[in-house]
Amino acid sequence: MAGDLNVDVVVIGSGPGGYVAAIRAAQLGFSTVCVEKERLGGVCLNWGCIPSKALLKSAENYWFLKNELETFGLAADNPRHDYAKVIARSRKIADQSERGVQFLFKKYAVKQVKGVARITSAPRSDSAGAVAVTSEAGEQTIRAKHILVATGARAKVFPGMAVDGERVVTYREAIASPAQPEHVIILGSGAIGCEFAYFYQCFGTKVTLVEGADRLTPLEDAEVSAALEQSFRKMGMDVRTNALCTSVAKEPANAENGDKEGVLVTLKDGTVLRGSHCLLALGVVPNVEGFGLEALGVTLQKGNWIAHDSSFRTNVPGIYVIGDASGPPALAHTAYMEAHVCVDRIKGLHSPDVDYGNMPAATYCNPQIASVGVTEEKLKAEGKRVNVDYLVGKFPYSANGKARGIGASTGFVKVLIGKQYGEILGAHIIGHEASELLANFVMARGAEVTAEHFLHTVHAHPTLGEMMYEAVAVALGKSAHI
Repeated sequence: MAGDLNVDVVVIGSGPGGYVAAIRAAQLGFSTVCVEKERLGGVCLNWGCIPSKALLKSAENYWFLKNELETFGLAADNPRHDYAKVIARSRKIADQSERGVQFLFKKYAVKQVKGVARITSAPRSDSAGAVAVTSEAGEQTIRAKHILVATGARAKVFPGMAVDGERVVTYREAIASPAQPEHVIILGSGAIGCEFAYFYQCFGTKVTLVEGADRLTPLEDAEVSAALEQSFRKMGMDVRTNALCTSVAKEPANAENGDKEGVLVTLKDGTVLRGSHCLLALGVVPNVEGFGLEALGVTLQKGNWIAHDSSFRTNVPGIYVIGDASGPPALAHTAYMEAHVCVDRIKGLHSPDVDYGNMPAATYCNPQIASVGVTEEKLKAEGKRVNVDYLVGKFPYSANGKARGIGASTGFVKVLIGKQYGEILGAHIIGHEASELLANFVMARGAEVTAEHFLHTVHAHPTLGEMMYEAVAVALGKSAHI
């Protein structure tokens, strides 16, 4: 068992928020410890963002070989895949990501302590707070002036949907399993659900995508949702909306399922779906239990998120919260920004508030979805209250020369512009590399670039980025290409 430690900052959790906070604290001269019970990098680097992109790239390439190669004048005999190797490649990339964080911790002298953390006392003006860390080696105490909670979130599970890790799974099990499902029923069409649906469909798994709302990706623009559903159906996917699930049960091998074990998914209307596996992609819940927060009187808000102010201070002095445990949106880049703002303000540096109104979101299936700002549905719903008159500009990928040239003509760019002042209210993209293109609009919104200024910014030709320009030009009635 290692000895007790006395430091300036202790960070609990090493996901995108935690490891960035620890590194930033060390950069600013704080002696820093990061406590993590599993792998450095948290869900994002190990079971989410990064390994899933590796899987999606394999899926995209395989779909291209099987369905699109000949359109480019190319041929490959009998394209095939090795599912276990696809998974193994993604795990290798996850390992590389963890080693990257290990390298950065060493570079900036962040001490890593492995174990389960529990805050036993809060920092006071005359004494440091204390965090007890339990591991196989025993227990040690870390005393610190500042305690940052970055414990992340886990998959949400509803009653009647018990996860067994084999037939009924979450992203955690699905992303690392080397066995390809025969027929997966996916509950939820947010980013996780849609990305896995696309991944499985590309490799030949039968996919049934179930969404309780009246459309896929219900937080996105309605036109984007419709385009995604059309694309998924064209791939052969079984898409079901307005379909609330009431229970998920394992099914023993019998004559009806071909003497194979499977799952039975029951919907609210009485429909029973039968598959080999069920993936729960119903959102996330914060990890706040077992860290000593209740005993210290740390306030939780609706949804069990940890309440905090704009500097990420909880109601208990000396204890801070960042990342998924602090509330939505549960996004890695949100956690990155919160980590910087929180630590910089602890140091006494000026740092603007996190701009949640300009927070980008992306879903990495194909076609990709990316968005920032308000949707047209929200503007219509709030129109009478906020009195916002707006213009809509929409430009299709099929009208862009670069998109046609690379065989990526599905999708569109949609932009919403305030009519009176020309501000960019929202941007919504569905299509090839939408997530990369969105940064153009995020930067413009952050810098308060008006539509007219946007049109005075030259975009290189031929590029997909020209579609951003053209969508704004359509809104202002100035496009020469549509």
